[in-house]
Amino acid sequence: MSDQKKTYGGVSEREDGNILSFDSLQKQIGYCFQDIGLLDHALTHRSYINETGKEREESNERLEFLGDAVLELVVSEQLYQAYASEPEGRLSKRRASLVCESALSKKAEEIGLGSYLHLGKGEEKTGGRHKPSVTSDALEALIGAVYLDGGIDAAKELIRTHILNDLSERDHDDYKTALQEYVQGVGIREVRYQLLKESGPDHDKSFTMAVIIDGQICESGNGRSKKAAEQMAAKAALARLQGQRE
Repeated sequence: MSDQKKTYGGVSEREDGNILSFDSLQKQIGYCFQDIGLLDHALTHRSYINETGKEREESNERLEFLGDAVLELVVSEQLYQAYASEPEGRLSKRRASLVCESALSKKAEEIGLGSYLHLGKGEEKTGGRHKPSVTSDALEALIGAVYLDGGIDAAKELIRTHILNDLSERDHDDYKTALQEYVQGVGIREVRYQLLKESGPDHDKSFTMAVIIDGQICESGNGRSKKAAEQMAAKAALARLQGQRE
């Protein structure tokens, strides 16, 4: 498709009467389906099948099964390459945090996937378009559909762009995770974070967060976001606690 203009097509007719073009979804994910039926299949929830009397195989559950396997493979390969010195246990924890329901549902929300789903009337009324269980499954089904339509390279690109896009930021979670594991190992139960200071204009904020362990401020840290400041506070606290035990 080097000199050909990409063409998008297909629509999602929702139970609430709205008709959405697959054009915007394909542009959002950066992939143009050769077989638009696969995309339509990936967006078809079992509640829609149940209410329309279609065969169960026409729901997205089989594509979800396939997409789950492809997702685990691609994420595992990426982590294996990115963290060459880490043991299997640590890599497994990283992978679990990336492919769990809550993480996938957030990624699905970022691309507006719920808006395109074919849902039954009952599921629609109970907020199915925003249910983490529904949207995370749909994202896995979408991965399966991309894999069947464009192969493993297309699936890898989708996963790297929309699921592993903040992997470097997640790496900062190591300090908080490491601190939590350390304090639990020495019998400490409570670790929490508290904002101490916020300064600067909206476009250039700076935050100071304290890490409080068993009710006492242990250390503080600065960052451009509260999350970053928490990581720096956790890093300082971990170094302090480990130094005290040496």
